[in-house]
Amino acid sequence: MIKKITLAVVVLLVGIQFVPMEKNESGTTDFAMSNDYQVPDHVATLLQGACNDCHSNSTTYPWYSKIQPVGFWLNHHTNDGKGHLNFSEFTSLPLRVQNHKFEEVVEMVENGEMPLHSYTYFGLHPEANLSAEDRQVLVDWAKEQMAMLAATYPADSLKMKPRPAPAE
Repeated sequence: MIKKITLAVVVLLVGIQFVPMEKNESGTTDFAMSNDYQVPDHVATLLQGACNDCHSNSTTYPWYSKIQPVGFWLNHHTNDGKGHLNFSEFTSLPLRVQNHKFEEVVEMVENGEMPLHSYTYFGLHPEANLSAEDRQVLVDWAKEQMAMLAATYPADSLKMKPRPAPAE
């Protein structure tokens, strides 16, 4: 019985290697954040190294993404990250949402929640290991973008509308 289960698991693991996976490599930049916002070179380097694999339309896939089910997990993780924040689609969002996304960048980076620790485990993605100084650079930059928005647009255009209470 154990041999049959082991054989079935091996066949399954080999079989899923041939299931195609749609990769996040469109590279579209029509609504990229850098089209409307100042992104200094140092900030762009930090965003590229620590954020863009999961938060843009241009993921650089590591060698182990070709091994399933790891590739499926990475793809799901990337799609989830883009669902929360996509720098490649950033300017297609309403101004209030863009402003809120900058607030979230500040919060997540200050609290050490981003980049995810799983992204840098075992020495993977060393460029994403942000120093305290790097974190402060990103936070200051996001706050500058929020200040620019506040100076340019009416305050009510930058406030998130309250969500309706859930129906009981």
